[in-house]
Amino acid sequence: MPCEVKPRFVVLYGSQKGQAQSIAEGIAEEAEQHGLVAELSCLDQNDKYDLEKESAPVVFVVSTTGDGEPPDNTLQFVKSIKKKTLPADHYKHLCYALLALGDTNYANFCNCGKTIERRLQELGAEQFYATGYADDGVGLEVVLDPWLEGLWKAIKAALSKMASDRTSCLKGEAGESTKEDSSIPDVQLSLLSITDQQNCNSANSSLETVSKFASAASSSASATQTAVSDLVPATPLGSDGLASQFHDAASVSTSKQETQTGDAGVPGVALAASLTRSLPPLSESSLNVPALPPSYLDVSLQEAEIIEQVDGPANRDSLHEVPISRAVQLTRGDSVKTALCLELDISLMSYQPGDSFDVFCPNRASEVEDMLHGLALSDQRNHLVNISLRKDTKKKGALVPPYIPQNISLLYLLTWCLEIRSVPKKAFLRALVEHTGDSVQKRRLQELCSKQGAADYNLFVRDPSLSILELFAAFPSCSPPLSLLIEHVPKLQPRPYSAASSCLRHPGKLHFVFNIVEFPACSVRPAGRQGLCTGWLFDLIRPVLVFPEKDESSSSTDLPKIRVKLRPNCSFRPPSDPSVPFIMVGPGTGVAPFIGFLQQREKEKQEKPKATFGETWLFYGCRHRDRDFLFREELEGFVSSGTLSHLKVCFSRDSGEEDGRPKYVQDNLLINRQHVTDILLKQNGYLFVCGDAKNMAKDVNDTLIEMIKKELQVDQLDAMKTLAGLREEKRYLQDIWG
Repeated sequence: MPCEVKPRFVVLYGSQKGQAQSIAEGIAEEAEQHGLVAELSCLDQNDKYDLEKESAPVVFVVSTTGDGEPPDNTLQFVKSIKKKTLPADHYKHLCYALLALGDTNYANFCNCGKTIERRLQELGAEQFYATGYADDGVGLEVVLDPWLEGLWKAIKAALSKMASDRTSCLKGEAGESTKEDSSIPDVQLSLLSITDQQNCNSANSSLETVSKFASAASSSASATQTAVSDLVPATPLGSDGLASQFHDAASVSTSKQETQTGDAGVPGVALAASLTRSLPPLSESSLNVPALPPSYLDVSLQEAEIIEQVDGPANRDSLHEVPISRAVQLTRGDSVKTALCLELDISLMSYQPGDSFDVFCPNRASEVEDMLHGLALSDQRNHLVNISLRKDTKKKGALVPPYIPQNISLLYLLTWCLEIRSVPKKAFLRALVEHTGDSVQKRRLQELCSKQGAADYNLFVRDPSLSILELFAAFPSCSPPLSLLIEHVPKLQPRPYSAASSCLRHPGKLHFVFNIVEFPACSVRPAGRQGLCTGWLFDLIRPVLVFPEKDESSSSTDLPKIRVKLRPNCSFRPPSDPSVPFIMVGPGTGVAPFIGFLQQREKEKQEKPKATFGETWLFYGCRHRDRDFLFREELEGFVSSGTLSHLKVCFSRDSGEEDGRPKYVQDNLLINRQHVTDILLKQNGYLFVCGDAKNMAKDVNDTLIEMIKKELQVDQLDAMKTLAGLREEKRYLQDIWG
């Protein structure tokens, strides 16, 4: 008999940190279960796909980065479809669906996906399935799970319709309307109202016993069988870069839990849930867990004859190694946060105000040691790591991670390549189940990666930023192989910082400001911990640190050095026309880029005394005037010199609403509503916002909408449209972080 040819479709992804890529790979892997063949490509792999001639359905999975920008591997694709010379029917043959990933904590939610969708429709493409907008701010799975569940029916319906259209074309019936039973399903998704229902088709599936799990009620609880039901997608996904798999879901049935007791065995004592312990109803529930992610790497360790001591990231040759020439603490010792300003000697680099740069830092040596110990590989730290693809892997598009160089030691791998501080994703938890000996711990890991345990995952893993090391400490019977870490732990990423200076004021120097990040203590983190990069920088500069109101320390000949790479920001810069007014909003360390703006403006005014310069406004806020008012003397100097027209400062802990003084930057914006809206709406001025995305940036955005409503006497929708117009004109710009 001739071989059956499976229908094909195309999966294209654009991904900055690997999250969209992982979801796309999961879709491609599941396709075979549905009798389909998926052709998977990244959007920058132009030689692997051709949308101009594509006759099969196309599924796009794209994330958004920065201030609503496309990922690096999607920039060229977006640029190509934006060409104004393309005709309106350029993609009239194309049938597509799109999943957009974003985070509502940031402006321009899912902007890359929306841009691609809008342009595809303008060029005549036909949508065969409603677009999904997955929000990492509340959990991608809220939208992702039901979207994936309905995708397969939509793909098959689209294939059926396309085949029917081709048949009709051959029979000369292209003008007839398509039959109702081959029409594309009308799938409606709402980000705010999605009901998570079981797939009714699973009731007819055959059951197969695959393993036994113990109930989390007690170590003596009876184990029960695990049943696998077909066609129940289980696709929980966490935040950063690792995919859950979209295969069959395991339904874990457990026996009824005994009455909860305290340490003394007294019934009725309430027990609190924790990372390692669940309570009813979760502890008694059947679970839908992701299928086991396919392993795809072979990893071996080889004793090295010569140990090469290599320091620095793999791409160190393309980076600038620069000394820290000065370090100053900007806040008083009793301040809630510790802010530091570092000066770098960058004689071989140039930058503009508004630019940022990446700092490349290693994992902490003590944590690398803990990881080596946990893997039982301490005595092999200097062995060479050999990584290759498994020949029998079922993972689509499997690759050896390109960020891991060849001929490196295990110590180097854990120090410079893998983000061992990363929060473990649900797919990783699912994989760890297979390497956990204790049955109670195994059950708890199942719960944390299951659909039913989503709330516990957020509460005990995601929200406290639990690290992989902390997870291993809480589950001591978990002993994964090195290959599993390399497959699931993401790349160690550099940390970006904004330039807080101008080359005109400080030739050959670059300043940057940061707070030392503090992660609070919790049940698995008794002492808390500092952020990876900020803690590392603090340790480096501690010997040369200058404290407030104290004399400069003696210069050190052995200045610490760090590796950096410039990240130009062509949009977050002062207006090129100096006569255009602009407003800056930057509480706390968010003031950093505006120090560079004002230093540049001051020098320009000195060099061009007869030129016309527009007004400059700065809205700044901190907790206490005398503890954490960053750059106070310099800002007051800008006002005295006329460089800064208006400095509006508020102190959230020095004053309260009862005394009528503003507490936050948005309060001062409201007080100066007429001036602000006049600059933005009548003088074509600019507004720059820098700082916290989750609270400040949202509050400022909401305040701007209210200001526009009152000044223009319009409703909420029209005010939002006006503000969106400022964004599109690049006159409302943000440099924000979570």
